[in-house]
Amino acid sequence: MPTYVTLFQWTDQGVRDVKNAPTRFEAAKKMIESMGGKVLGLYVTMGGYDIVAVTEAPNDEAASAMALSIASRGNAKTTTMRAFTESEFVEILKKVS
Repeated sequence: MPTYVTLFQWTDQGVRDVKNAPTRFEAAKKMIESMGGKVLGLYVTMGGYDIVAVTEAPNDEAASAMALSIASRGNAKTTTMRAFTESEFVEILKKVS
């Protein structure tokens, strides 16, 4: 399955309700699994982003639906990036002319 890195920034609403973040994390993990995905890692970070998630999803459409589902709750804004493994990158390079 493709891998994705999602960067989260808490909204004002998300920060006000930060004590419930662990419950929100678990709900998000269940939602991702219900959409055919898997959470490989979830990290609370310092700096410009509050959370970094590494996930797998069946395809880009599913990854987009997952991120939109989380963002629609109003607790965080998301930026999602497709991440290629080293071997996937080598295959991409073979197509470069």
